[in-house]
Amino acid sequence: MSFAQEEEAILWHPKQRLSWSNFKAEPIEGSKVAATTASGLSYQFSTTEEDGKYELDYTVSTFFYPDRSWYQPKICDEVILSHEQLHFDISELFARKMRKIMDNTTFTKNVKAEVKTIYRKINKELAEFQQVYDNETNYSRNTEQQLTWNQKINDALRN
Repeated sequence: MSFAQEEEAILWHPKQRLSWSNFKAEPIEGSKVAATTASGLSYQFSTTEEDGKYELDYTVSTFFYPDRSWYQPKICDEVILSHEQLHFDISELFARKMRKIMDNTTFTKNVKAEVKTIYRKINKELAEFQQVYDNETNYSRNTEQQLTWNQKINDALRN
């Protein structure tokens, strides 16, 4: 009998700051990219039904995946690390958005498909938002925009 090894994951927490030691994957040889953050959302839920009403007990979590995240030590600095941290923080913002949608949704007997639809929609929005972030900051090279985004995301996380 064999068991799949669980992938290492770091749960998002407001006091959890990434360090370069968290980036454990090998950099892609010849890549012009300085670093890559693998982060994302996961969910689990259980349902109870009473008189045709479906109640959900759920968790939506944000994780950073060290074994899929990498950096190039020769070209990375603290600015790039803060850029990567913000990718993780942005994922948490979308986890919060998903929680809010889940809280305000009336589920039916198709709860599994309904939750999956919400998850897919949030993940699509998250990917698009991450791309806007990378484009506007030019992958952290535009320091002024990076500082603006840092403030914008930190403010959003406080609310």
